[in-house]
Amino acid sequence: MRYGHFDDERREYVIDRPDTPLPWINYLGTEQYFGIVSNTAGGYSFYRDARLRRLTRYRYNNVPFDVGGRYVYVRDDVTGDFWSPAWQPTRSPLDDYECRHGLSYTRIAAARNGIRAETLFFVPLGETLEVWRVRITNERDTTAELSLFSSVEFCLWDAQDDATNFQRNFSTGQVEVVDGVIYHKTEYRERRDHFAYFACSEPLAGFDTQRETFLGAYRGWDRPAAVERGAAFDSVAHGWAPIGSHHVRLGLAPGETREVVFVLGYAENPRTDKFDPPGSQTLNKRNVRPVIERWLRPETVAGGFAALGASWDRLLGGLRVTTPDPHTDRMVNVWNAYQCMVTFNLSRSASFYESGIGRGMGFRDSNQDLLGFVHMIPERARERILDIAATQMATGGAYHQYQPLTKRGNDDIGAGFNDDPLWLVLGVSAYVKETGDRTILDEPVPFDNDPGSEAPLYEHLRRSLRYSQERLGPHRLPLIGRADWNDCLNLNCFSDTPGEPFQTTENVSGGAAESVFIAGQFVFAAKELAALAELQRMPGDAAEYRAAAEKMTGAIVEHGWDGAWFRRAYDFRGHPIGSSENDEGQIFIEPQGMCVLAGVGHGDGLAARALRSVTERLATAHGIVLQQPAYAGYRIELGEISSYPPGYKENAGIFCHTNPWIMIAEAMMNNGDRAFDYYRRINPSMREAISELHRCEPYVYAQMIAGPDAPTHGEAKNSWLTGTAAWNFVAITQWILGIRPELTGLRLDPVLPADWTGFQATRAFRGATYEITVRKVAGTVGRVSYLVVDGEHVDGTMVPSAAPGAVVRVEAVIEG
Repeated sequence: MRYGHFDDERREYVIDRPDTPLPWINYLGTEQYFGIVSNTAGGYSFYRDARLRRLTRYRYNNVPFDVGGRYVYVRDDVTGDFWSPAWQPTRSPLDDYECRHGLSYTRIAAARNGIRAETLFFVPLGETLEVWRVRITNERDTTAELSLFSSVEFCLWDAQDDATNFQRNFSTGQVEVVDGVIYHKTEYRERRDHFAYFACSEPLAGFDTQRETFLGAYRGWDRPAAVERGAAFDSVAHGWAPIGSHHVRLGLAPGETREVVFVLGYAENPRTDKFDPPGSQTLNKRNVRPVIERWLRPETVAGGFAALGASWDRLLGGLRVTTPDPHTDRMVNVWNAYQCMVTFNLSRSASFYESGIGRGMGFRDSNQDLLGFVHMIPERARERILDIAATQMATGGAYHQYQPLTKRGNDDIGAGFNDDPLWLVLGVSAYVKETGDRTILDEPVPFDNDPGSEAPLYEHLRRSLRYSQERLGPHRLPLIGRADWNDCLNLNCFSDTPGEPFQTTENVSGGAAESVFIAGQFVFAAKELAALAELQRMPGDAAEYRAAAEKMTGAIVEHGWDGAWFRRAYDFRGHPIGSSENDEGQIFIEPQGMCVLAGVGHGDGLAARALRSVTERLATAHGIVLQQPAYAGYRIELGEISSYPPGYKENAGIFCHTNPWIMIAEAMMNNGDRAFDYYRRINPSMREAISELHRCEPYVYAQMIAGPDAPTHGEAKNSWLTGTAAWNFVAITQWILGIRPELTGLRLDPVLPADWTGFQATRAFRGATYEITVRKVAGTVGRVSYLVVDGEHVDGTMVPSAAPGAVVRVEAVIEG
């Protein structure tokens, strides 16, 4: 069952009924100001940090699920009938409804009783504000007398404090209304450096800033007292719950359309000595008023929206493909790339499943996200790498997460996820491969944001590798610490007495549990760092890292191979995990993918056997599950993984993030049909037809799909912010389609399904543009036989480098 359709030409997903199985969301903003918006206008906004600079309030886990957002009410002032063009929150019957989620904008339109309303939400480039452009059309034969009410509920900035510290916050809310602009200045008394504003382009009939006055006692957003009576109360909030609402009266002739613009924004006072004296409550509005006035003009809005579209044209223009599969084209050209950019901006911090409070930017997450967006914004990728590296500790260890506003590690999380440091090597390597910019390796970067501890980025990478080398267990495999990639596999938990509370080692980083996954990741990272060392003209370092990779490979083969697949780990007491010796959790996906990616077992048949085991034991119609068999009950020695019911999340769910590792591994082994088959199983566009089962958005990847042990096998959860986006983009573009940046240039090495006859692509790389055609006889399999570059025959798969600005025509021939 479908709830909408793709409009490929306009790069939009069109939702034609509001009651989607879950709220289907989109993101506003691409730089510093961001917002979440659902297909019924739910969501919230923030500046840079979803916890510390939250502009508007949102209540997670509510009933209904999606409550609170950017609400507009339309009222017929003759009959008293009022409704919401986004359906929520009044949920009034609509004559028609359409939501178009586009690239950093959403447009919601609806009609009722001869009145049509369309609202466009977007964040202009270079601004810290969002625009709501509302167009009201009278489709009746008679004049319509209407009222338009806007509404937002202000969050008192720190979202955690806002949701918990009521004894204080019910007395701190403050607003100021000047010339129709509502200024939210809670916290201004103590900080005096930032505020929010909410403005309207039309003369106001009234306003409200006190929630209980606007809504009325014992009422909700579905029936506000001000809207019901058709007149605002002109309330000014002093404490309690500040909101912003404008009341505009409109008289529309038959066929007439009126445009009303609302602007919600964030502003900071300039950092000078000319601040108002201590205790003053006067806002410095001089700088923000011209901005407000400019964006309330329809021509400015139109120009800003056009500029946003042009920006996405440039971002997506770096890679375009035309293949035999429309689902591949749709995801590669638009939606997968778009999701990669959103995960770049937000990591895992703010979605409808992450509240924006408990998590900031992930060290591991952000490094992996680089893989999917570096070709679109290499200059911002460089900045992100340096930000991430500056949170690394001098030991080479890493805070698992850091706050984007402060760029400081979250001390409550601390270190102990022992895979984290190695991801920095892989992120930096991806950047240098894409850009050829080796200067980043010499860039001075502090440890733990201490300016006195600066060292070249290359030294940070050295310490990342050393961190694993200095923490090996009895099987010569890396210690897992608190966990590795699988945050829920906590093998340093144990109990001496059944039924007793669990204990942990004094220092989980030094616990005895070992990870085969990290061992494979170490081999992968050591080889990448060896290549970077050669680029730095450090042959001694390169030899050292290759030797370390070889040594770890030996430990994996000796202690990590189980006979038909790679083991997952060893627990605190040295018992194998992910082994045929276990009654449950015998085989895990992660080491099969990572070890093969690292090149372990390619020459001796182990890699091919491990991938057959994945097909035989883990693959389902909805994707590859994380492990089998599922854990039926809680096992204290395994930690959180066994706390989930079978088939969900880390307990035998289809953790989509890991599926691309198997796609890449199959491509490495020249299995194009199987690699592409796995790609299609979790491709959101392919799953659109089963939206009533999948439930999440059909235009972006979800983190998890329920596995076969769950009663809801095939149901997705945790959409949008997931490493799945970047890794799937890498799997399809660099390995299946084979357009792969390397340190020495651009390689063209596709591994295609047998029934394909080829594909076409345009790829921007290091300033040049490559127009690529791949030709293959249907039914054949194999790799590229030779290239033809600008008419010249070239042996091998490496495309010769071209000067910036050049347009290079490349033909790859697969003879089978």
